[in-house]
Amino acid sequence: MDNWREDVWRSVPEGAAPERFAARRAFLLGQVAPGDRVLDLGCGDGAFAAVTAGAGAIVTMADVAREALRRARERVPGAEAVALDEGAGLPFAEDAFDLVWAGEVLEHVADVVGLLADVRRVLRWGGTLVATTPWHPRVIAGTDRHFDPRADHLRFFSARTLRGIVADAGFAEVDVRATGVRPRALHVLAR
Repeated sequence: MDNWREDVWRSVPEGAAPERFAARRAFLLGQVAPGDRVLDLGCGDGAFAAVTAGAGAIVTMADVAREALRRARERVPGAEAVALDEGAGLPFAEDAFDLVWAGEVLEHVADVVGLLADVRRVLRWGGTLVATTPWHPRVIAGTDRHFDPRADHLRFFSARTLRGIVADAGFAEVDVRATGVRPRALHVLAR
């Protein structure tokens, strides 16, 4: 799986804008306060870590792809960057973060509930999970390209299924909202 993740990142042009960047940035920044300890989980090239650090947060970037981390370190040189092992627990202490950002990450994870339970563990009491993922309310004719088996998405969520797995992972307050127009996304706030 590691080679596959690296191949995906090598195919992404340096400096490419993340999908729905402006809307996702606004959603994230609406939750971040100066001094917050933020884990950018699945940080990619660091685009959101840079925004979060710029808002005065203390950012830790983490990703399973070494190429993504290389790019993130270049973009946000002062932030801690942690290489994750796919399928392993998060290498952080309990209550280490005020906020965990998982922007367009959950759809790439095999054990989503396991990862989210570990996210719950590393969040302080009352801490916030802020996440986005593509929205898949139902399969519609003509969406073969969207559900292409060669794509890097492993999971597909509706608001109901996403709310359920976040709650199953130990989050008591879960708000999931569909946003945007084609392509639509789900925005999650959970405590």
